Amino acid sequence: MTPTELITSRLRVLPVPSLPELRLYAAHSGSRLSQLADPDDPDPAPPYWAYSWGGGLALAHHLRAHPEVVAGRRVLDLGAGSGLVAIAAAKAGAAQVFASEIDPFGRAAIPLNAQANGVSITLRDTDLAAPPPDDIDVLLAGDVFYNADVAALMLPYLTACAAKNITVLIGDPFRKFLPPTLVELARYAVPDMGAAPSTPFVRAGVFTMAATSRP
Repeated sequence: MTPTELITSRLRVLPVPSLPELRLYAAHSGSRLSQLADPDDPDPAPPYWAYSWGGGLALAHHLRAHPEVVAGRRVLDLGAGSGLVAIAAAKAGAAQVFASEIDPFGRAAIPLNAQANGVSITLRDTDLAAPPPDDIDVLLAGDVFYNADVAALMLPYLTACAAKNITVLIGDPFRKFLPPTLVELARYAVPDMGAAPSTPFVRAGVFTMAATSRP
C-alpha cells in the first residue's frame, strides 16, 4: 500500500487529546504500525506522525490562546509530524501555512489531517544548511530537541531564522536537550507519548529565542 492508503486504512480520525476541536488520523491498538519498520534497519524511525506529542500540543494550545501570533502571517511548521501545529496555525487565522516533514508517512498524513480539519497546508522541503526563508513570518517547531543529533542540527537554523526577524516558537516538554538559552513564554499541562500511566499529563513549554543566542 502507499503511505496514504495505509494511513486511511489502519488509522482512525480521532479528537486530539486535550484539543478535541481538532482531529487527526491517529494510531490505535489495531494499527500494526510496527510492520512499517524495515527489518534490515537497526534503528528504524518511530512513527512520530501517528501520535500527538507534548511540544506540539503545547504550541497548538498556545495558538488557540494567542491567535494574534500567527493571524494574517505566513507560517512554517518545521518537523511537522502529523501537521497538528500547522493545523492549529491555520485555525488561528494564518494567511498561509507550510509544513516541512521528511518522513514519507508524515508527508502523507499532513494533507489527510488538513482535509479532516477543513484547512489548507502546503508541504515544502526545508534545508537546515540553507539560509532562512524569505517568505516566512513565523516558524513553529514542536518536539525538535528530542535527541542530541537533531538538536545540533536544529538550533543553528532556528537561531539564524530568529536573527532574520522571523518569529520562532518552540514547543517542548522540557527534554534534556532543550537549549538553556531559550526564553519560556508559556506552560501547558498536556498528554505526551511515553509518559508514565500514573502521570498522563506533563508540563510542556512554549519558548522563543533569547536575544543573546542570536548572532
